[in-house]
Amino acid sequence: MINELLQQTLAASRQLVTLDDAAINRILTDTASALLSRQAEVLAANAEDLRRMDPANPKYDRLKLTEERLAGIAGDMKNVASLPSPLGKLLSETTRPNGMVIRKVTVPFGVIGVIYEARPNVTFDVFSLCFKSGNACVLKGGSDADSSNRALVAIIHDVLAGQGIDPAVCTLLPPDREATTELLNAVGLVDLIIPRGSSSLINFVRDHARVPVIETGAGICHTYFDKDGDKEKGREIINNAKTRRVSVCNALDCLIVHRDRLGDLPYLCGKLSGSNVVIYADEPAFAALSGHYPAALLQPATSDSFGTEFLDYKMAIRTVSSLDEALQHIARYSSKHSESIVSESPEAIRRFQQMVDAACVYANVSTAFTDGAQFGFGAEIGISTQKLHARGPMALPELTTYKYIIEGDGQIRK
Repeated sequence: MINELLQQTLAASRQLVTLDDAAINRILTDTASALLSRQAEVLAANAEDLRRMDPANPKYDRLKLTEERLAGIAGDMKNVASLPSPLGKLLSETTRPNGMVIRKVTVPFGVIGVIYEARPNVTFDVFSLCFKSGNACVLKGGSDADSSNRALVAIIHDVLAGQGIDPAVCTLLPPDREATTELLNAVGLVDLIIPRGSSSLINFVRDHARVPVIETGAGICHTYFDKDGDKEKGREIINNAKTRRVSVCNALDCLIVHRDRLGDLPYLCGKLSGSNVVIYADEPAFAALSGHYPAALLQPATSDSFGTEFLDYKMAIRTVSSLDEALQHIARYSSKHSESIVSESPEAIRRFQQMVDAACVYANVSTAFTDGAQFGFGAEIGISTQKLHARGPMALPELTTYKYIIEGDGQIRK
């Protein structure tokens, strides 16, 4: 059954090559409008999923859809429609001594498979970006969000069918493990797989896929408050990075603070208690916060406190004596996603940006901005934490590859 679905998607993908950008944009805009007009059925389906999940589960917030979030999803799709097409871009052109002309141009991958967990918004993000870039998509969502995903894909299919496009260009697989296994082994049917989710999901896909993979998702993010940091900026950045939305991969997991600024730590963490953030502090930080932060929310750090993606109202604090020590801590525990420094020292900022090995490196900015829409990309298919082909927020350009177009006038090789 899964093989048949993938065969249908591959066949349907060839139709996308014939669509012009105006037709693609019209379908994306119509799909966004259809989502808003049918939001009641989407929210009802989402409510079914939510009933099956414990509200205390960190994934609950990712799973939840609201009218406001649906409006944002529709807005992102319309933004994607308004962006220039990434296809047919001339990357280079060379004329050889024999008169042969070689052009390098962008083209779709073909069929892209995306495996994701309890995040139904990914369904529309993936479809819009894949469709705009001429790719068919195979969606493998988790069982937690199956009702929501099916409701969203039904809307996509209705719009596609109404425009004379084979709905198989967007295929939703069953949420079981068998579908995952077949997708990972779909050599010749799927060109690229992108996992979005926890480190365990990404590791599983990397270890078992026979199809090329781009890793995205897991984020263990740090913010280093330097000895020359501005405490007003730091207080706001730390609070925003930690509490804006704890279930996302760009949320702050570990605050690193210079020993000379421990006296400012209660002020830097002052807003966190309002969101009931549990802090796991090392000994110097624990001493600095004792009596200034709610005792019920302050706990001693353990070895497990560092290198953990909390996805919850929890945060670790590590005290360091120098920028180099902060860099060493980040190098050891970072997932190479997003790292930030708060400092007024140009030299400290320069060295931090030079030495930190991550997809996104910030200076005096919250890591919450690691997002395709915030970068002006319209939306994203994920945050790549690897270095091959794509890195950081992946949007339209990263969903294309290229081919060489060679023209001549009868040249033969001697």
